[in-house]
Amino acid sequence: MARAVVIGGGVGGLSAGVALSRKGWEVTVLERATALENVGSGLALAPNALRALDTVGLGDPVRELARVQGAAGLRRPDGRWLSRTSQERARARYGDGVVLMRRRVLVDLLADALDRRNLRLGAEVIELDPGSGTVGTEAETFHADLVVAADGIHSRTRRQVFPGHPDPVYSGVTAWRGLLPRPAGHALQSVETWGAGLVWGTHELAGDLVYFYATDLAEAGTRAGDERAGLLRRFGGWHDPIPALLAAVDPEAILRNDVYYQATPLPRLHHGRVALLGDAAHAMTPNLGQGACQSIEDAVVLAHHAGGDLAGYTAARLRRTAGVVRMSARICRATKLRHPIATGLRDLGMTAAGRLSSDLMLRAMDAVLDWRPPVSSNGRAPAGRG
Repeated sequence: MARAVVIGGGVGGLSAGVALSRKGWEVTVLERATALENVGSGLALAPNALRALDTVGLGDPVRELARVQGAAGLRRPDGRWLSRTSQERARARYGDGVVLMRRRVLVDLLADALDRRNLRLGAEVIELDPGSGTVGTEAETFHADLVVAADGIHSRTRRQVFPGHPDPVYSGVTAWRGLLPRPAGHALQSVETWGAGLVWGTHELAGDLVYFYATDLAEAGTRAGDERAGLLRRFGGWHDPIPALLAAVDPEAILRNDVYYQATPLPRLHHGRVALLGDAAHAMTPNLGQGACQSIEDAVVLAHHAGGDLAGYTAARLRRTAGVVRMSARICRATKLRHPIATGLRDLGMTAAGRLSSDLMLRAMDAVLDWRPPVSSNGRAPAGRG
């Protein structure tokens, strides 16, 4: 039986482990942390990611555990709508909608599907030979036919196999995330609000939980003693329910991370027996909500090509992921505008486009969301709803 070792136990690494095991590989996932990711945040899984999950039998379990996104759109800080779309339009266009869930719920679902006996926690990789596939930790040494590098944005594996290639660069914005119970009396929608260099997003998750995120321009490494107080200064005067959410959230539950992305694409996504996946391969800004989605796509495509020439994986993924990175970075740049004339023209353009076509927001995402998983070698499409 072919053996794969996956370095990294996040969404991408676990997805790769599941996808490879479904193809008959013996899989071991190595995670240097002593516990699986338990970040207090949510994520959105778009139709492309759901189709990928369908190929490994997890699409419907995810749909059952997640909350279906309802109407969504963009607003100004005063609450005026810039553009809107609906779940019905998304389903009609892509055959599925967007679902929202806690990140930890997805991680646990993937870990269970992998079989946790194949997961090593507290296992930091200290040896890697891309040519032979030798992977070593302090406790074990593995000889793998395939090594999957899913070790995140600051991937040691990427630096080893592509020495001298530019690291991810700072986008110029920092991001906050948080989870809290839905405040009583507040009806919520999936909304993103753009101001002058500022962004706020709100999504309701299953179990009456609310996930929010926010971004602002800042120097890398900047931190505040009280992050909630900083958010209140920035967003406390914006439309409902933003002030209520900030009033209700536990300050200790607010996460802050600077946003980096892979501005210079890698020359390829493989080297020797190593294949790179997710943030290790193509870190992106969060503006399209595609970070986790693209890593899940990577996983099922890699499993499709594994056992053969990994050049097929690179051919299938490099151009696509580089395009998603660029698209997300363009949106990030638009959110960074601060001059009143520039933000006014930006908002006017989005409003006018929405009036011309209610589906413009969706059509702009066709290249991303209309992706289909690879067809199996017997010529049949993978099982699933996509």
